[in-house]
Amino acid sequence: MASAAGEGGSLVHQAVAAIRNHIRDQDLKVGDNLPGESHFAAELGVSRAVMREAFGALAALRVLDVANGRRARVGAIDGSVMATSLDHAVSTAQISFNEVWDVRRTVELRIAALAAERRTDAEAKRIVELADAMTAAAENLPELTKIDVALHQAIADASHNQLFRQMVRSYAPLMEVAVPQAWGTRQTRDQQVSTLAGHRALAKAIADRDPAAAVAAMEAHFDASIQDLMAGTRTG
Repeated sequence: MASAAGEGGSLVHQAVAAIRNHIRDQDLKVGDNLPGESHFAAELGVSRAVMREAFGALAALRVLDVANGRRARVGAIDGSVMATSLDHAVSTAQISFNEVWDVRRTVELRIAALAAERRTDAEAKRIVELADAMTAAAENLPELTKIDVALHQAIADASHNQLFRQMVRSYAPLMEVAVPQAWGTRQTRDQQVSTLAGHRALAKAIADRDPAAAVAAMEAHFDASIQDLMAGTRTG
């Protein structure tokens, strides 16, 4: 047993590593059951309290799916974990918003191309519907923001790349701040119409299975948004 907090922490880390190694060594997949805390406690020679903390830590990271009344299962990848880490990094000035935007721009250009190549008819229909819905919600900023976030997620879904899907999901909390900020700089009706038209052009390019046009539309969208955000910074 650990006699100090540091030793206790070390035991928990060892327990976490043991659980993750078990998942790899047994080639477990999402939804597969794991042995209980008592199994690992006996195997490692640690207390149930140590294993409970290790299970809790992995559940918080979505590595494990733990619910009352049933055994722990292997969890599915979850972009919300990345979102929490990213939001923390930005709010504590470890990463700048501009750095996030630069990565987003690079990633989402590739996502747009893949979406145009791989989208299903149902996915194309949803993307077009969301772009049209943005125009209908132009006077309702909270709704417009919600739809904008959903549009980017729908495009990522259409890429059929699980990591891209989760990466875009991780940007959602930052988008919920950035979209209203950027929209607030579009003071004239012409600016607003142009922005909405850009989203529709992006959706159409994906629906038309035109990767080059989709990349060009996404690039124009990001460049315009960056200019809008910079303008908001200067006037704020």
